[in-house]
Amino acid sequence: MPDLNCTYKPPPVKCNGFNPRAFRWAQTMRLAVEEINQNTELLPNYTLGYKIIDSCEHPLTGQRAALAVLNGLSEEHSPMCSRASPLLAVIGESGSAQSIVVSRILQPFRIPMISYFSTCSCFADRIKYPNFFRVIPNDDYQVKAIAQLLVRFNWTWVGLVRGDHEYGRFAVQGLMRELQGTKVCVAYQEMIPLLYNRQKVLEVLQVIQSSTAKVVVLFSAEGEMTSFLRDYMMQNITGIQWVASEAWVTASVFTGNEYYPYLGGTIGFGIRKGHISRLGDYLLTVNPQMYPSNPLVQELWEALYGCSPSLSSGSQLPPCLGQESLLDQHSAYMNTSSPRVAYNVYKAVYAIAHSLHNLLLCQPDQGPFLNNSCAQSNNIKPWQLQHYIQKVTFNFAGEEVNFDLKGDSIPYYDIINWQRGTSGNIEFVNVGLFDGTKPAGEKLVIQEDTIVWAGHQSEVPVSVCSASCPPGSRKAVRRGEPVCCFDCVPCDSGKISNQTNSIECTFCPEDFWSNDNRTACIPKKVEFLAYDSLGLLVSDDDYGLHVARSFQSDLAQSGGGCLAYLEVLPWGNDPAERRRIVEVMKKSTARVVMVFAHEIHIYQLMEEVVRQNVTGLQWMASEAWTSVDVLQTPAFMPYLGGTIGIAIRRGEIAGLKDFLFRIHPDQHHNNYGNSIVNQFWEFIFQCKFAPPPAGWVEAGGALCTGQENLHNVESELFDVSNLRPEYNVYKAVYALAYALDDMLQCVPGRGPFSGRSCASLQRLEPWQLVYYLDKVNFITPFGDQVTFDVNGDALPIYDVMNWLWLPNGTTNIQNVGEVKESHKGRFRHAMTMAFAIEEINSNSNLLPNVTLGYSLYDNCATLVIGFSAALSLASGREEQFLLQETCLGTPPVLGIVGDSFSTFSIATSDVIGLFKLPIVSYFATCSCLSDRKRFPSFFRTIPSDAFQVRAMIQILKRFGWTWAGLLVSDDDYGLHVARSFQSDLAQSGGGCLAYSEILPWGDNPAELRRIVEVMKTSTARVVIVFAHQIHMIQLMEEVVKQNVTGLQWLASEAWTAAAVLQTPRLMPYLGGTLGIAIRRGEIAGLRDFLLRIRPDLHHNNSYENNMVRQFWEHTFQCRFAPHPADWVEAGGALCTGDEDLENVETEFLDVSNLRPEYNIYKAVYALAYALDNMLQCVPGRGPFSGHSCATLQRLEPWQLMYYLEKVNFTTSFGDQVSFDVNGDALPIYDIMNWQWLPNKRTKVQNVGVVKKSAFKGEELTLDEDRIYWNFDSKQPPRSVCSESCPPGTRMARKKGQPVCCFDCIPCSEGKFSNETDSMECKSCPEDFWSSPQRDHCVLKKTEFLSYHEPLGICLTSASLLGTFICAFILGIFIYHRSTPMVRANNSELSFLLLVSLKLCFLCSLLFIGRPRLWTCQLRHAAFGISFVLCVSCILVKTMVVVAVFKASKPGGGASLKWFGAVQQRGTVLVLTSIQAAICTAWLVSSSPAPHKNTQYHNDKIVYECVVGSTIWFAVLLGYIGVLAILSFLLAFLARNLPDNFNEAKLITFSMLIFCAVWVAFVPAYVNSPGKYADAVEVFAILASSFGLLVALFGPKCYIILLRPERNTKKAIMGRGTTKT
Repeated sequence: MPDLNCTYKPPPVKCNGFNPRAFRWAQTMRLAVEEINQNTELLPNYTLGYKIIDSCEHPLTGQRAALAVLNGLSEEHSPMCSRASPLLAVIGESGSAQSIVVSRILQPFRIPMISYFSTCSCFADRIKYPNFFRVIPNDDYQVKAIAQLLVRFNWTWVGLVRGDHEYGRFAVQGLMRELQGTKVCVAYQEMIPLLYNRQKVLEVLQVIQSSTAKVVVLFSAEGEMTSFLRDYMMQNITGIQWVASEAWVTASVFTGNEYYPYLGGTIGFGIRKGHISRLGDYLLTVNPQMYPSNPLVQELWEALYGCSPSLSSGSQLPPCLGQESLLDQHSAYMNTSSPRVAYNVYKAVYAIAHSLHNLLLCQPDQGPFLNNSCAQSNNIKPWQLQHYIQKVTFNFAGEEVNFDLKGDSIPYYDIINWQRGTSGNIEFVNVGLFDGTKPAGEKLVIQEDTIVWAGHQSEVPVSVCSASCPPGSRKAVRRGEPVCCFDCVPCDSGKISNQTNSIECTFCPEDFWSNDNRTACIPKKVEFLAYDSLGLLVSDDDYGLHVARSFQSDLAQSGGGCLAYLEVLPWGNDPAERRRIVEVMKKSTARVVMVFAHEIHIYQLMEEVVRQNVTGLQWMASEAWTSVDVLQTPAFMPYLGGTIGIAIRRGEIAGLKDFLFRIHPDQHHNNYGNSIVNQFWEFIFQCKFAPPPAGWVEAGGALCTGQENLHNVESELFDVSNLRPEYNVYKAVYALAYALDDMLQCVPGRGPFSGRSCASLQRLEPWQLVYYLDKVNFITPFGDQVTFDVNGDALPIYDVMNWLWLPNGTTNIQNVGEVKESHKGRFRHAMTMAFAIEEINSNSNLLPNVTLGYSLYDNCATLVIGFSAALSLASGREEQFLLQETCLGTPPVLGIVGDSFSTFSIATSDVIGLFKLPIVSYFATCSCLSDRKRFPSFFRTIPSDAFQVRAMIQILKRFGWTWAGLLVSDDDYGLHVARSFQSDLAQSGGGCLAYSEILPWGDNPAELRRIVEVMKTSTARVVIVFAHQIHMIQLMEEVVKQNVTGLQWLASEAWTAAAVLQTPRLMPYLGGTLGIAIRRGEIAGLRDFLLRIRPDLHHNNSYENNMVRQFWEHTFQCRFAPHPADWVEAGGALCTGDEDLENVETEFLDVSNLRPEYNIYKAVYALAYALDNMLQCVPGRGPFSGHSCATLQRLEPWQLMYYLEKVNFTTSFGDQVSFDVNGDALPIYDIMNWQWLPNKRTKVQNVGVVKKSAFKGEELTLDEDRIYWNFDSKQPPRSVCSESCPPGTRMARKKGQPVCCFDCIPCSEGKFSNETDSMECKSCPEDFWSSPQRDHCVLKKTEFLSYHEPLGICLTSASLLGTFICAFILGIFIYHRSTPMVRANNSELSFLLLVSLKLCFLCSLLFIGRPRLWTCQLRHAAFGISFVLCVSCILVKTMVVVAVFKASKPGGGASLKWFGAVQQRGTVLVLTSIQAAICTAWLVSSSPAPHKNTQYHNDKIVYECVVGSTIWFAVLLGYIGVLAILSFLLAFLARNLPDNFNEAKLITFSMLIFCAVWVAFVPAYVNSPGKYADAVEVFAILASSFGLLVALFGPKCYIILLRPERNTKKAIMGRGTTKT
């Protein structure tokens, strides 16, 4: 801007230059207005007008334009309008600075303004700019997008460079704000000077080059970057990953191939690209003939063609020919391939049109203005239109357009990547989208695999100040540097960091110490066996004292540990006693404290624990206080966090919540005054039913009406998420109902009572119902079995709860397991182990002369008991036994088979692993147990959960199911599997998830209804469910209710075998289900072994601990002696031990479906084979120190573990057993299929197996012929989001949807795809082009000036005709050489001239035919030399004419001596030699060569000769031109000489033709592509040659042949005399 300091009159602002791109924007506005005016649905019967004013991209000019608009320009009124059309809105400006000025001028007049290119965030200030709108995103969104990009690619060390203007300054400030709170640091901030200063630019480049930051964010305009990049390239700085702002990310000026080594890989955010269908054709309609008075069109023509279309414009440029075509112009004006700013202009016009349309649709008395009025259609005010612009919303080519309260439109950005194109130039490739409407974390969508990074790399560049600190160290920020620059300091002893880039090392708990790597805390060695002793606290009442006696007795008999102390918690206020108890706890080495007491005891005790700060204790809670909220406070949780407690079983009762809401007083009017419902109602609503107590109403009390709404009340009554006592009530009622139902099913004569009678409902005795209640057996909808033992106790089951102390200070009680009794399954597991050992001991080939023994420990599904059992097994491991007949000493424990639960296995392995004692689990599936560092001695024969997920993905791949739904349970099992499944599915490329839903615990019909609606509306036909049986029961109820059929279910092992789901009601929906099941095996001889079990064969002094006796009593419902008191009197039977198991129906003997048992069998054999391999060791060849072997007498567990890692054997069932480096056995699952048979029965059929072998990897084997598909086609369903894309197309991902959802986009011209589902179309090789089907490449058509095409034939014919005519005339002249006509015109030069013309005609043939190296080199040389020879002859002839005329004058004879025959020949030779020298130098320095040109036509190869050097070509033509001009001038001057000697007229005419042809040749040649350039040159050669031939020799031949009487010396001389 000029200096406005009022010291001089500022000069007027002038527009400099012409911007074709801005003119295209103006034409886009005109197109949009014309489209709207032609649209019968938008603004019918109204015509929009417009004015276009050029602001020259300058604030002062923009200000002048705005004032001119407001003052009113002269306007012509149509006959239909009584006054000027109103100005309702302004579209513009392009720059923020101009928009600020114009908006402030328009503001007082309340005229709305919609900008298409002003991005400054300052416009969001609605107070300053109330009338400003824009269809381009605010700069704030751009910096948000760039910040997210930096975080996305983990670029934590970046440089910032900006231009010296408000745009750059505001952008950098905004980016710095956005980066606060992230891990990104700024290495430097530099500024490009507004006025070019090379020294300053070099300083900026030095900073960039010396910095370790490899990512640079640049906010600059296109213009100021040109000089900056020139210096950047001169400094040869490479390896920088540029992040571009929208101002230059699509700058076409930087697309040359010379920029790619420096700018290739640039990524940035560009204005959203749109499509305007008619824009290209509309732009072509602009020409000076149509708009002769439009100065902008005149300027466009001058800018594009360098000529002036109007002679009256005063332009200094030459006039245009009128043949200019915009089709031949590749300019910014005609570039409509990716309209961005023009698209914004287009949207802005439509936004005004839609707003005006909405304004005109206003109904009277329903308007938004004063008194509900509408705007008057004949007197619309701009502020009224602004109201509608603020509220406008419309869809534009699938994109929603509207404005927020700040006038900003929806922020969209294309993510642009600079990649090398086929021509070597840079192409702008769209690799993603920034959608500002999406929630956080979803705004940035990037196709990373399509990005090319700086240096043409495919890997994301790294830009960090310091490399990440590994676990075991912490970050120490360097003094005076940003937080991203740090050193990695190892943690001190006793501290750890188990995460990358830890800020600090944390202390290990009191009983733990850091490992050598400082990455994990391990238990202190001196504390390991302290867990073998426990502390017990009980309340001073029957509950506590009875538990104390039972606990001591059971603990001693189980061998699970000892009590370090037993204390009784007092009732009442006794602080001294509590102080003493806490002192005991504090001094004891027992770290586990079990408390059987009430809430009040624990509360009082914890106050003393907090006072004495006793930490490091593991609390075990009884059900009396496990769920007490008053203890879960920030004061107590540092001490009680981690508590494990026993809780009454939680259940779910479907429909209970709805039932509670249906409670109503008028439904329970029995004994109304004492009704429980009435009391509840009065309590909930704080009201009284009539008659109310005296004074109740007077005191302001409310009266109950019974119509109050329970939904409006927050009460614990309706919380059914934690039903525990209620669940027991539910089971009790159903137990009575089932007992009564069984009783009523009794058949008379077959009853259980006297005389085989039945009970009758009319004379029912309670003791009869007791009989049936003893035998009741049913399963609740929640999946729990209910039955009673001989003591009237139900099958015991407890939930195991864990108190979690979360980082945010809140508490969560999580269900981590359950404790229940299931004699049959657990006992059969133990007996399977016993059978395997007995089988091994009887095998003479395996462990000969060695007898295996075993000890069985029951963990009672309790963590502490299982933990104690493991310690008991490990104790005494250093004792030695002697290999003698008596086997003196205690046999060593070499391995443990178990535990069945992952949680228990984790706890046990943590301790047992320290002794390197191998543990082989048969049922623990948690993938965490594969951590070899934490669990070095853990092995398992059941697959990890991770393999189950991969197995499911294998099934999806097998059937081509790429579009599936996933349902998981709301617990660790489901959520962990969901994460693994989504991760593994993405990595495998096996498909996508249409939806992922979490099945709720508890009664939540609304959520289940929503989930089933999602399943119903989804196009996915496959549903994968990782959940428990209860979830499936509840889900299927809703599936049946909504009748959702046609789904293929995939079941996890948790519910594959759920019989409760295989009912006639559910099988129409679940039939055909494919499920993963633990591998079933067969163990020959197991059933016979089980039948041989007898109590007397397993006598044990400890009755209570004798598993066989407990099993026997449970199975036969009897008691061994000594039996409990009154057992016999109550009708109980005594066990004899001779009962026959075959006469009892029990699952214990069912060996048809051995799954966990088969894993146990393999575990025992794995240990046996490992031991056998160890004993086969040959001394001196062993694997241990000094090649030693292990000895049975001094066997260490870690030695056995070595052999266990290498064990490899095959079971009798044919399964291979070996362990990988993580201790996991080769995983194997059975694939089960739920078959719905015609007789309405269900069969679960094994249809395959999925396993992993050491050689073949993961392998899925399916017998598809045996699979039952629950579809009419009896074929697998098809479940895909989008059908496969055929060859010739590519997949284009649908916006906002997974990668499996795509459209099939035909390949563009020049590209092809020859595979199904191609991700991208490949470019054809240089000499090939795509076929019409785009599925392969075909050779491009070739184009050159051929002898076989009409044009070539015509030119060849003309060339040969000219040659023939020259030969004919030469013959005539030779024949008539003695005639005066021939002799008088220098016959020798005439002959030479005819020969040169003949050569000129013949040289044109070199331009026809496929270009070769020799033709390219020869064509211009022959052409140049031939024409110089011709023109030289003419020049010499002209000079001779002049000399003869001078010699005819007195005293002029001397001049003829210089023009004798020798001089004439010499002159021609010298002049021709000069041209020959020029051609030789041209051929030597830069010879013309053939070239395959693919720029003219994409699908054709144009063969042409490139001149090699334009300068030499110009010299050649210029030399010919100089000689021609000299000849023309001399001949023109001599045209009036006497006819006696005058040939000048003919030469003048011939040279005029020659010059005219070649002057026209130059522009025609330059603008003719390919073969047409050759045709133009041939035409010029032929035209000029024919012109010379006809002009020079036509009149002479006429006289010689047709007027011989004039071919006499007399006639020639007489002609001269007459003239004189």
